[in-house]
Amino acid sequence: MTLVITAFAAVAATVAWYATAPRNQYRLSVLALMYWGAVLMWTVDGIVEVIGGGAFIDVSDPAVVFDDAMLGMVVVLTGLIVWVVTLLIKDPKHVFKHLFAA
Repeated sequence: MTLVITAFAAVAATVAWYATAPRNQYRLSVLALMYWGAVLMWTVDGIVEVIGGGAFIDVSDPAVVFDDAMLGMVVVLTGLIVWVVTLLIKDPKHVFKHLFAA
């Protein structure tokens, strides 16, 4: 479930980045790359589970599905927080530059 949630976030970030690609003012490429990195991580984790005899995505227990869904939401939220901090540091609209220039 974590893989599914992160993949949806990665696709959404990629579509948003592609729609604003010529300027990339809000650095959506950073957000998309973070999410695609997480998708790659969860995919490798699933492959290792299959090699070990488990299921790629375990949906047998509702508690496990809920825990995986919460982990996916935490990963997406953490990616958003890191992206916002990156955006504030880069200051693409020069808001802080003008604010503190006085």
